[in-house]
Amino acid sequence: MIRVDTNYIIRYLVNDDIKMAKIAEEILTVKNVFISNEVLAEVVYVLFGVYKISKIDISNQLTRLIGFDNIFVSNLSVIERAFEIFKIKKLDFVDCLLCAYSSEDEIVTFDKKLNKCIANI
Repeated sequence: MIRVDTNYIIRYLVNDDIKMAKIAEEILTVKNVFISNEVLAEVVYVLFGVYKISKIDISNQLTRLIGFDNIFVSNLSVIERAFEIFKIKKLDFVDCLLCAYSSEDEIVTFDKKLNKCIANI
């Protein structure tokens, strides 16, 4: 199993460095790859904050990526739910993850927007 960092996923998705994008594509489409929640959160942060990609496009691209047969994440259904929440809520992705995890675990927070999301799950 290979763990990739944020740069591999960014290069693959935005294809802004052809050489690196080709290497990333080979790893992400052929090898067994684990993507941690921390890396997913950083990818979202970079795509949204630096590349100005819409939340919907980010969610769709990353949902497609984690759906590859060779890509593994810690809890696929929770991650997919977090991307659905991210599309429609004014929350950062980490809060969307916490909101999605609230269906499995009790989440405690002082964050009013996150509490509202949790209450509506």
